[in-house]
Amino acid sequence: MRARVKWVEGLTFLGESSSGHQVLMDGNAGDKAPSPMEMVLMSVGGCSAIDVVSILKKGRNDVRDCEVKLTSERREEAPRVFTHINLHFIVTGKDLTDKIVERAVNLSAEKYCSVSLMLNKAASVTHSFEIRDVA
Repeated sequence: MRARVKWVEGLTFLGESSSGHQVLMDGNAGDKAPSPMEMVLMSVGGCSAIDVVSILKKGRNDVRDCEVKLTSERREEAPRVFTHINLHFIVTGKDLTDKIVERAVNLSAEKYCSVSLMLNKAASVTHSFEIRDVA
């Protein structure tokens, strides 16, 4: 995997992935675009959500929506690394049970989400979930 990051102006940078996708990042506390740390937080949410939805769908569960609300804590002094991240999944579907969703979340956290597993080496990463049933 390769990528490049190019300075645009001020503290704004354009990242480009090897697959050709581009994303803007801003070091001015997210003034024009997400900051790199916001991107990391969104990345762990995206990675985990992809896993959870994939696992539920492979199990032939009727999942309709999945949202991850992320909260985090960071060190006050430099380097301002994450010390704690919580991923709260809101999974909407028909006839989903706690057991089914908990299994999907745990598989993502413990086996599949490379971003979460990597961050867990430096920060406490926790997971929670709720199920919203559709009629």
